[in-house]
Amino acid sequence: MDAKEANRPNSPGGSMMLPRIRIAHLPTQIETLQRLSAKLGGPVILVKRDDQTGLGLGGNKTRKLEYVLADAQSHGARTLITIGSIQSNHCRQTAALAARFGLGCVLVLSGEEPDEVDGNLLLDELFGAKIVWTSRENREAVLEKTYQDAWEAGSRPVLIPLGASNVVGTMGYLTAFEEFLQQGIHADWMVLATSSGGTQAGLVLGAKMHHWAGKILGISIDHKVEELQATVSDLVNGAADRIGESLRVNPGEVLVNADYLGGGYAVMGELEIEAIRLFGREEGLLLDPVYTARAAAGMIDLIRKGFFKRDETILFWHTGGSPALFAEPYQKQLQLKG
Repeated sequence: MDAKEANRPNSPGGSMMLPRIRIAHLPTQIETLQRLSAKLGGPVILVKRDDQTGLGLGGNKTRKLEYVLADAQSHGARTLITIGSIQSNHCRQTAALAARFGLGCVLVLSGEEPDEVDGNLLLDELFGAKIVWTSRENREAVLEKTYQDAWEAGSRPVLIPLGASNVVGTMGYLTAFEEFLQQGIHADWMVLATSSGGTQAGLVLGAKMHHWAGKILGISIDHKVEELQATVSDLVNGAADRIGESLRVNPGEVLVNADYLGGGYAVMGELEIEAIRLFGREEGLLLDPVYTARAAAGMIDLIRKGFFKRDETILFWHTGGSPALFAEPYQKQLQLKG
């Protein structure tokens, strides 16, 4: 049964009570990737299965949306409006959440409307979301107009930012970090895809609050190092304020690697294809072509370069997104590469 309840992270200094809608399948499992670790001949690789959070085929946004929806409902919201790309995992999970709670949902998607729907877009429509199409350059303006139109229509809309990455959404990965601690698994590193910054910010906040000795490395999907460091540190500090923590994180403390941007956002290259095939053929584990494949590709390359010590343990946060594998452009690339 879904329950709206207050959630208090187990922080050393205590925290404010924050509303939360519990819908994710938690805790997600931590698995050892024995065959992949052996094949790469480097550190032990673990995976945190946040692709199995349950909502609309799962993913990391579900953790954030537990807090974002609770906050929205406290303000009387009846329609969720958010933005993303055609194959946005965040938009898919937002649409599923809206369907689950009987709310309206409008997705402002950047790109040209395709002749046929597939992947995440197919699921958006199955969940009953209304789609508004725009260019990436005009997305923010169209989002604002969409919100105003919904407000004037009496739909009681709420705007959810890209990736649900605001101070409220960041709480989802503060509690995820605390879940990791409760599982009692040792790791020297956490490696994850980072883009809108909320997932990494929650983990960094948790690590700082609990004096964790490991390191958190974000593999950038689409931004320069300095941009992500600023975004993540701002979210960490804002979230700390929200729960009454006095700690501060400087941008330079946020570890980001932007060496694997390839052809740009959502452009799958040889490194991503290799990562998808390695995870699939060695572990029976699906990566998505945009986020986890790029992050895994970066991790694999860094292992080969000796960045991580052979006796270290890496925890790879699998943030979901596998429905995008079934979008036509990615299907063709994976098939053509043999």
